[in-house]
Amino acid sequence: MSLRLNWWILKTAMAERLAYRADFAFSTLVRFLPIVTQIFLWTAVYAGTREDSLNGYSLPEMISYYLLAMVGRAFSSMPGLASGIALEVREGVVKKYLTQPIDMLGYLFVHRVAHKLVYYLIAAGPFALVFWLCRDYLPDWPGFAVFGAFLTSLALAFAIGFLIESLIGLISFWFLEISSLLFIYMMLNYFLSGHMIPLDWLPEPVTAVVVWLPFKYLAYVPAAILLGKYSPEELPGVLLTGAAWAVGLLIVNRVVFRRGVRRYGAFGG
Repeated sequence: MSLRLNWWILKTAMAERLAYRADFAFSTLVRFLPIVTQIFLWTAVYAGTREDSLNGYSLPEMISYYLLAMVGRAFSSMPGLASGIALEVREGVVKKYLTQPIDMLGYLFVHRVAHKLVYYLIAAGPFALVFWLCRDYLPDWPGFAVFGAFLTSLALAFAIGFLIESLIGLISFWFLEISSLLFIYMMLNYFLSGHMIPLDWLPEPVTAVVVWLPFKYLAYVPAAILLGKYSPEELPGVLLTGAAWAVGLLIVNRVVFRRGVRRYGAFGG
């Protein structure tokens, strides 16, 4: 799609999100309640163990990890994307992408960018407040190189999160009901992305497999970069591997979409 068309889609999608900005803002603010709960939870866990650190994480590092992982999740989570694609396939709405000069995956990507821009606009204040209140737990300024790697990891989190969920949605060309598959993915994602606990808390045999999967880029990698879990020499390899996953998932999405369209029957209206 052309840049002009993408810009038009972006503006239209942002206007859609802002049409019900009060409801959108309220739902965004409610999502910050679990952050406060987790901070109290980990404080209680460390107080109960009476240890200065657990699996190499002190209490300040654990709280910092959780806050930074939440930032990664804010970029990588794609609520409603896979189920929305499945619904459009099931109801025949997807045929509009086949009869108009609009690429389906490109349109959905720009639409999701608009969603995230509005989300960050509203969530910037609460995020800033939470980070300011927890400033004593946060790591020191890591330097421009590491911070640049952190920003790159957030872009990879967004791309990989989008491509995984869109791929699940595209499976609906073969199986119209994907709710069970989506539920399994969400459970695996919560655990394997590092959102539940840091991935380096897992047993060594499990970690040896998990580190090569794309899920760690959804939450663990952005947090680990700022916490210094990767050395400067390791960062290029980590980011290049994430970029390779993004490119690979994009190719798979394109192949699956093309083959799905070949067998697609436009049911519905």
